[in-house]
Amino acid sequence: MAVFPALVKAGHEQVCFFHDAATGLRAIVAVHSTALGPGVGGVRIRNYADDNEALTDVLRLSEAMSYKAACAGLACGGAKAVVMGPFPADRRAGMHALAGFVERVGGRYVATEDMGMNESDIALLNDKTRFAVGRALEDGGSGDPSPYTAQGVIVGMRSALKAAGMSGDFAGLKVAVQGCGNVGFGVVERLLARGAQVLVSDIAAQATARAEQLGATVVDNEVILAQPVDVIAPCGIGAILNETSIPKLQCRVVAGAANNQLATAADGQRLSERGIVYAPDFVINAGGLINVSDEIDPAGYDAERVARRVAAIETTLDEIFETAQQNSETTAETAMAMAKSRIAAGR
Repeated sequence: MAVFPALVKAGHEQVCFFHDAATGLRAIVAVHSTALGPGVGGVRIRNYADDNEALTDVLRLSEAMSYKAACAGLACGGAKAVVMGPFPADRRAGMHALAGFVERVGGRYVATEDMGMNESDIALLNDKTRFAVGRALEDGGSGDPSPYTAQGVIVGMRSALKAAGMSGDFAGLKVAVQGCGNVGFGVVERLLARGAQVLVSDIAAQATARAEQLGATVVDNEVILAQPVDVIAPCGIGAILNETSIPKLQCRVVAGAANNQLATAADGQRLSERGIVYAPDFVINAGGLINVSDEIDPAGYDAERVARRVAAIETTLDEIFETAQQNSETTAETAMAMAKSRIAAGR
């Protein structure tokens, strides 16, 4: 990949490549925007096929974080880090090396959890840098962000149901949840507690077994998107809404926690043409960012403020759905325009 054209195209401010000789750790930090505040985003540890795949991932994820923060009305921007796995066997040494990378970005990037990370890892980062959030509650942090992401999906789903002309009541609703990780499982829990019928899938049998014990029905991961349901909730990998999968959808709403659900911008139009209401992922899945970013507030972490901001995801989506209809554009286009407007105003 030609790095500079990719940066210019998406509007990134900075991309840093790091290597630690002692541990072998390799990482990329991408800062998309600091117009509204420091770029906040998770560290993703993953076995990438090559460096280009890692770079593509970090650029796309960091850009989405900017839009997520802007639509949520947060005083932070968007950034992300990817670590090319496998992670060093000495976890402490590896995390301390990573913290050194984060520290050298000078506060323009504030790290938090993503794939392959947990609260203990954030504590290890904090040994060497101030610029990491998501510590455990007992350590004075904001705790696990996944429940807040799951709750945001629920309130956002309610908005999407109303936009589709349905009741905001979940009782009797049929929902297919693809992906039963921490966030997906939290979505399943909340849906079942509200009386919904829930189908689930995941590549890991252990993940679906937990959901099945709560009363969900397990479906093969290859056919979950084609189930006749009211709502599809993608909560796993990205780019699953594409020219191949969209024609197979038998739902009225797509509303889930996965990042970068649309494979291309054209897929938002494909959903619209089929009459399917799409809740833009970077709006509906902002709960976790809302929670961890509250740690950098000068007044300190405030759980009540976080709860209010997560609840406001519903009203933000209400506005997006209404504006999209008025302007005859896709919900993804409307949400992107909202985010870019707020970022431009910040500049």
